[in-house]
Amino acid sequence: MRTSPRQHTRPDACELCTRSVPLTQHHLIPKRLHRNDKLRRLHGLEAMREGIAWLCLACHKHVHRCLSERELATHFASVQALAGHPEIASFIDWLKDKPSDFQPRLSRGKYRGR
Repeated sequence: MRTSPRQHTRPDACELCTRSVPLTQHHLIPKRLHRNDKLRRLHGLEAMREGIAWLCLACHKHVHRCLSERELATHFASVQALAGHPEIASFIDWLKDKPSDFQPRLSRGKYRGR
């Protein structure tokens, strides 16, 4: 199952919560895993390099709190897949109506499953 590469064009809003706030680049397949042969065969090298999602800092941090790099690379390598994850969907639903200057206080806790 190869994923199609995404453009590097920066949208006006977060691709998850749709708030118009400063954005960060999220590599859909974490860069640390780009040398993994199995993942290269699964996604293709171009998709690994070009697969970028533009996320606000709050969504970006929450994604990395909920999912390990391996889970991101194997099961959540698209914005649609990320938005479908129950914990991320719940966070997006809570965050999307907040004003653009709202910055949630996020715990320093790491991914629970490690």
